[in-house]
Amino acid sequence: MIGHFDWAGGREAMLRLGPDAGAVVIVALPAFEEANRTRTFAVTVMRALATGGIGSVLPDLPGTNDSLMRTEDATLAGWRAAFAAAARATGARWSVAIRSGALIDAEAELAGRWQLAPQDGAGLCRELDRLRQAGSGASDDTVEIAGNRVSGALLDELRPAVPSTARVVRLASDAQPADLKLDGPPLWRRAEPDNDPGFAAVLARDIAAWIGG
Repeated sequence: MIGHFDWAGGREAMLRLGPDAGAVVIVALPAFEEANRTRTFAVTVMRALATGGIGSVLPDLPGTNDSLMRTEDATLAGWRAAFAAAARATGARWSVAIRSGALIDAEAELAGRWQLAPQDGAGLCRELDRLRQAGSGASDDTVEIAGNRVSGALLDELRPAVPSTARVVRLASDAQPADLKLDGPPLWRRAEPDNDPGFAAVLARDIAAWIGG
């Protein structure tokens, strides 16, 4: 079901799956191009949660997806405020974040946070710096990164940002510490959007057990 939520900066769309009553999780996609690569996968995780009786919502953040806000006007503070508003509006008590989505849930009042391969702001900005290119429409205030016009102010906000304390799940190939490591594909690294329903089902089972525990 496609719905909407209001926040201080306006109104944004959201996707809602699963039952209206009971546990509800709110999903945070990674920033910029990784959001496009992982959105279908995230929705597959949401569908798997729904079969287990857990509802979920995936909000559009200001300046992303179908938002009417220009990408260059997006800020981390705005993302966090909108995410918190979406959680309040839907009664979501748990967050599920992928990669740099773990930087977005800081202001939401949640019972718990679950993160897949969380990335801090410094790591995100290092990757963005490698992708940065001189865009024809760029100005002193914006830069073009992989086709996205991004404000320098947003990058300044992102660099020191760190994920909130959470249950951390990482791929088995990742040397960083985690509460659980699983064999799975780094879909955020793929050249095109991709999906893995089997891995999504594994993650949904872990999320459900975590919420139930």
